[in-house]
Amino acid sequence: MTGEYYKKLVWITVFAVAMGFLESAVVVYLRQLYYPEGFGFPLKIISGRIAFTELLREIATIFMLIAAGALAGKNFTEKFAWFIYSFALWDIFYYVFLKLLLNWPESFLSWDILFLVPVIWVGPVLAPVINSMIMIALAMFLLYFCSRCGNARISGSAWVLLITGSLIILVSYTEDYMQFLLKHFSFPEIIFPSDKHSVIDLAKNYIPGSFHWPVFSTGVVLHIFAILLIIKINHEKKFYAG
Repeated sequence: MTGEYYKKLVWITVFAVAMGFLESAVVVYLRQLYYPEGFGFPLKIISGRIAFTELLREIATIFMLIAAGALAGKNFTEKFAWFIYSFALWDIFYYVFLKLLLNWPESFLSWDILFLVPVIWVGPVLAPVINSMIMIALAMFLLYFCSRCGNARISGSAWVLLITGSLIILVSYTEDYMQFLLKHFSFPEIIFPSDKHSVIDLAKNYIPGSFHWPVFSTGVVLHIFAILLIIKINHEKKFYAG
């Protein structure tokens, strides 16, 4: 990479690590309010205004990461690469700072709430860390080829692998919770509930059962294949270009 890329790498890294601390600080406050005895399942229901604010905060976080990528990148591929790099680093350091501040998680297999839209995502801490490492690898390869060739190509096949793998991983994060809810509600009632309080009351009894590692691993393998395909295509492009 050129000096310009290394300079951006330093500043995006600083930004993502700082965001990781801010995220962990918010969780420290929330856990002090709702889990003073220590975080665990079943979940405690957060009051309406705080829950809505927390939802908006999560959405705002994504927009901040997108903005950082948009500012750092010169073209779509670079913008995408900087976005996923900052996202992944933010997620990893979120857990690093939680460990330093709360001595949590106890292990990589500790269950965590990962996201809230459109339903609760849950999984062992190890799973999002694996996702983040793969995202960093993808970002580094894309930025390397962008620095060498001016741009990096992500073929249609690679996009299909990336998107399909992401959807499969999403299923692994939501399947256990969805199976719990589907015992009492239909799928449309879960996504568009006519009585939100009934779904919320039921969610208070949810305790994660098992994480579907085979499903998760399938998505991870598709992501790895996508990275290998991107490397192959861009290496050939670089070779034929000169």
